[in-house]
Amino acid sequence: MARVTGSDTETVDFEEHILDTDVGDEMRSSFLEYAYSVIYARALPDARDGLKPVQRRILYTMDDMGLRPERAHVKSARPVGEVMGKLHPHGDSAIYDALVRLVQPWSLRLPLLDGHGNFGSPDDPPAAMRYTEIRMDRSAEAMTASLDEETVDFKPNYDGRLQEPTVLPAAIPHLLVNGASGIAVGMATNIAPHNLVEVVQALRHLIDHPDADLDALMRFIPGPDLPTGGKIVGLDGIRDAYATGNGSFKMRATTRVENVTPRKKGIVVTELPYNVGPEKVIEAVKKLVQAKKIQGISDLKNLTDRKNGLRLVIEIKNGIVPEALLAQLYRQTPLESSFGINNVALVDGQPRTLGLREMLTVYLEHRIDVVRRRTTYRRGKAADRLHLVDGLMLAILDIDEVIQLIRGSDNRGEARGRLISVFDLSELQADYILDLQLGRLTRFSRLELEKEADELRRTIEELDAILADERVLRGVVGDELAQMAQQFGTPRRTVLLESAGVPALAAAGGSIEVPDDPCWVLLSSTGLVARTSDAEPLGSHGRRAKHDTVVAVVRATARGQVGVVTSAGTVHKLEVVDLPNLPPTADSPRLQGGVPMAELLSLDGDPLTLMTFDEDVPGLALGTRAGIVKRVKPDHLTNRDSWELLRLDDGDRVVGAVPLATGDEELAFVTSEAQLLHFPASVVRPQGRSGGGVAGVKLGAGAQVVAFGAVADIESAHVVTVAGSSSALPGTQAGSVKVSPLSIYPGKGRGTGGVRCQRLLRDEDALVFAWVGDGTPVASAASGSPVDLPEVVDKRDASGTPVGQPIAGVSASASDLPGARNVSD
Repeated sequence: MARVTGSDTETVDFEEHILDTDVGDEMRSSFLEYAYSVIYARALPDARDGLKPVQRRILYTMDDMGLRPERAHVKSARPVGEVMGKLHPHGDSAIYDALVRLVQPWSLRLPLLDGHGNFGSPDDPPAAMRYTEIRMDRSAEAMTASLDEETVDFKPNYDGRLQEPTVLPAAIPHLLVNGASGIAVGMATNIAPHNLVEVVQALRHLIDHPDADLDALMRFIPGPDLPTGGKIVGLDGIRDAYATGNGSFKMRATTRVENVTPRKKGIVVTELPYNVGPEKVIEAVKKLVQAKKIQGISDLKNLTDRKNGLRLVIEIKNGIVPEALLAQLYRQTPLESSFGINNVALVDGQPRTLGLREMLTVYLEHRIDVVRRRTTYRRGKAADRLHLVDGLMLAILDIDEVIQLIRGSDNRGEARGRLISVFDLSELQADYILDLQLGRLTRFSRLELEKEADELRRTIEELDAILADERVLRGVVGDELAQMAQQFGTPRRTVLLESAGVPALAAAGGSIEVPDDPCWVLLSSTGLVARTSDAEPLGSHGRRAKHDTVVAVVRATARGQVGVVTSAGTVHKLEVVDLPNLPPTADSPRLQGGVPMAELLSLDGDPLTLMTFDEDVPGLALGTRAGIVKRVKPDHLTNRDSWELLRLDDGDRVVGAVPLATGDEELAFVTSEAQLLHFPASVVRPQGRSGGGVAGVKLGAGAQVVAFGAVADIESAHVVTVAGSSSALPGTQAGSVKVSPLSIYPGKGRGTGGVRCQRLLRDEDALVFAWVGDGTPVASAASGSPVDLPEVVDKRDASGTPVGQPIAGVSASASDLPGARNVSD
């Protein structure tokens, strides 16, 4: 090759270096590198902290920037730029998309970031990052807590200039609580969100019982708990996923039929399946109507707002059966959709498909390692500080000689050496004394040092005890998980149904004639309602089911009506023909075929019990939060769908409503002060519907009634009380439970304060739940799963026993349920 320099031409020879490479080998090598990068650095979460690399880098960077909950929000572009420049060498849009998802409450069961501005909706994208503002939430602080205490390993960032954590300490089991989704090369992951309280309960059970099988764990985690609520129909696929890591389940919207105008009914949608937005449903319904594939819809309105939440109203033409139309909408629109579970996550750097027990075990091992490393770090810091304090105390004991020795030295090095040799100090102790301020050389400082040394020795002793005993270490992990559940836990949102629960009505436009045969109407503790034509009141349903307890049963006819009594002091008519008919021999979870009460009636309060309109029964007894009691025999108003049973003062609610069989029952109140009062129902004069009741129990300042009940036989009746913290969110604390016979509590006069029924322990300031009734009690959690009650205690002032999960409902045997015992077979 020739090169021209000025007027001369110079010849330069270049040696050629050509490497022959097979195209197939190059493609395979490049593809494997790309696949490895996508799998390990982008798409799959780590099974320990449940985070993908970009999510982990966002949280770590925001923690490093000090964007904590007590600080002001900053523009989202700031943490996005920091993450991209320091740790994540990819596009800013990918980082911002991950950041946005950590804010959205409809995407995560427990959001980790707190945002200001437009972060989108299930149908719409968020605003640009220059418009939105962000900071960490308290839950994000729990994910990064103890990060500076050598709890996890660090690795170099992409250019080797900085360090980043390989995993976060993760005090919250993020993988199960918030789930994950991602598509890698040749594999994908899709993990459903779950309830934090239930996951923590399962983890604590696994701590105490390392050999627990899947059935034991599913008592605490019966199924996913989706951020948008709704219903899960069919539990077989969930069990398959928990056992193998792969399965599927159907998600269904929460709907109810109500009168949208005086002459027109409508289907009101209040909750949608996970990852389904209202616009998708509206578009699908419009296409079906335009194509004439579905008949009977006159209008569809989206009345969603910030105050009332989601509300889609589908107006129905006259002459159309709403339930039949709803069944068509479930089949043909996103009101019902499937979720395919594929639990793939990184374990020891390798992608693995995990079952429920494996996911819990991996997280638990991670937390045990984090707590062990944190304890070792804190023990080392305490020992180092004690070493310095011991040296300082030696110097203060003979401070005059120390000062003379230092003043007589020519330089710092000589002074250090003389201190070490004269007082037998270490080099660290000698340097610390040389840096000592003269103001510390007082008698008061010496007392402070002695107190600090004692505290450090106690701390070291406690930390040594944790490191020396694996059981103590696991106990610390369990206690910290319980704190997370108490701080961030919320009640379950998603209802689990064993089957579809569609009423036996008809296809669109017609109805099936149901014979007006005698039947029993059942109400469960989770608000499900159904009917059964069993000869016995409950048939096999009276036995303890896997996922529910029956709290009320009344006799009716298939084409008759029953009343639903609510906490607002009202009764609502319920058409028995609209209820699903349970198989006579069914013994399945959650009243197979039962439907939520909210789908049938628009109630003004929580459903408490069922009542019959039979004029031959004595009526009802009602007890309120403020201690008011009322006996009422309501009229059957044929021209009204609901009416008032009790006139309530502002802030008061009905806590218990019990059908009376004879009028000679014993009425009982249990208050938050752990006081129990019972007296004969005969001392309460029946009143009309307009009456406001009479004084039932005397309450102290700040106290309220937590339970009201009626029993037919004091000798066979029992009391269940649960003590806890009144400041905790409902459904997030298990508390301590006591079961005792009602006969040990003496009766008192109406309007008095009663007697003590449970001794409160430390950290307990009130009773948070109670039940009084005939027969042997059985309990269930908010998810419907059973809760094992402790043994019966024949002591009035005994304390409670901790249970595995919070109690949401208690019931007795079928023959003792309100409404069942007043009707002969």
